[in-house]
Amino acid sequence: MKQVVVIAMVVLGLGLASPAQSADSIGIFETVLESSESFTATTATLESAIAGSDLQLHGVHDVRVPDNMHQARVYVLTSPQYLAAATAEPPRTVSAQVLRVAVYTMGDEQKSFVNMANPVAHAMVFYAESPNYDALIAAAKGAADQIRSVAKAVPGNAVTRQLEPMRSERKYRKFNGDGPAKMMARFRNWEKSQLLISEDEADNFDAVVDSVAAALAAGTVAGAEETQGWEVITQIPLRDDAVYFGLTNPFIEDRMVRINSRFRKDGKTELSPYPGVDHVTALPTEVLVVKDGGRTKVLHYGQMWRMQLYFWDSGYRAFTANMGVPGDIVDSIEEAIAQ
Repeated sequence: MKQVVVIAMVVLGLGLASPAQSADSIGIFETVLESSESFTATTATLESAIAGSDLQLHGVHDVRVPDNMHQARVYVLTSPQYLAAATAEPPRTVSAQVLRVAVYTMGDEQKSFVNMANPVAHAMVFYAESPNYDALIAAAKGAADQIRSVAKAVPGNAVTRQLEPMRSERKYRKFNGDGPAKMMARFRNWEKSQLLISEDEADNFDAVVDSVAAALAAGTVAGAEETQGWEVITQIPLRDDAVYFGLTNPFIEDRMVRINSRFRKDGKTELSPYPGVDHVTALPTEVLVVKDGGRTKVLHYGQMWRMQLYFWDSGYRAFTANMGVPGDIVDSIEEAIAQ
């Protein structure tokens, strides 16, 4: 199967960039501020602004960038207003409601930037079939505005710059991979890409949550060359029927930054070798415990679907050079929880 995928990509053109962008293209990430302060001062001011806002902070994580050439910190948040707007939605859609903001450094001067995983793009993916779609998009825009507002507390230039990968609203609402690489994601949308790890009686929901938390805590986290072990950045009880676990480890951090940096040219220098640091708001990867169909289910995402959602701008060569990475991550998460 891997050989078929590689051959198809060769035929269609190795190393091609993402499709041409239209005027209505929306980034899965968005830069919201170019800071005039140091990384330390930027994060301190941002954290103070978050604490004084309506946003709820659930987790903070310093990303291990290869060779320590950049600094990066990810914040996991929720917006009470956005959560309230989504209370009638199925529990399996809760990934859309978890907000992620990052501060990272780039360029020869290691200038600090603030960006976010775009709440609007995520709402387009997860609420595509909802009868409340328009209201949820409006709520996601409100959450994005909240993030922009707290970022403005940091000295610097406020911006609204969409970052690749970029797609139209229509593309997000039908997202099942990109271009010829759709076959690698098996043409699955977000729901079909939620992989079942285990299930139990609905009444055992709390016990399953505790079991997942205990299994993850019991694992030993390996270095960047191995997938074993996961750190829980955050565990969020979003509602009575859905708990979100945000996970990371050195392996996934190393690979995601390297994959997106390898074939990028803009902004890549000897002093700033990993421009893919601007994609760290793809973290954390998720495990969900939800009540669904009268059962308690433990779910996580097919990593090839997720990799395309966040890293398609890396180019075909980056995908073909890392064919085994998504499967390794999936296997590691399942082994950690199902042991």
